Amino acid sequence: MSWLEKLRDLARKPERAFLDPDAPGLRVVVSAFDPAVADSAVLADSPGWASEAPAVLVHHLVLPADRVDEAAAILAQDGYDLREQSRDGDRVLAHARRVQVLDALHCAQERSRMAGLAQRLGGDAPGWEARQPGDSPTASA
Repeated sequence: MSWLEKLRDLARKPERAFLDPDAPGLRVVVSAFDPAVADSAVLADSPGWASEAPAVLVHHLVLPADRVDEAAAILAQDGYDLREQSRDGDRVLAHARRVQVLDALHCAQERSRMAGLAQRLGGDAPGWEARQPGDSPTASA
């Protein structure tokens, strides 16, 4: 192997496992809907969560119907897909989804970011959940 091939191998990004957010068989392995419980505690107490594996992080958002497109555009900048789940009058329950490997710091940062975004748009971000493949039991906090 030449020095150039070795350099390319070092510079190459490691391949990440692909996870389709719409794949059948995804289970909620951890959820956080109590703002008084730290995300680190929620993750630590979740026996079904595989810490090294990618997960679909799903933030639950309640938004004014006329601000959903704006939220989707903002969230898309960071790789989130915003999916409308239901409507109740002028309010929309939506899920902002992104595949990532979870850790407490990033979960807390994203939870705070979603709360700020929802508040600026006149809505709320009641919590988040993570989904991974398998028959893991649902964990909640």
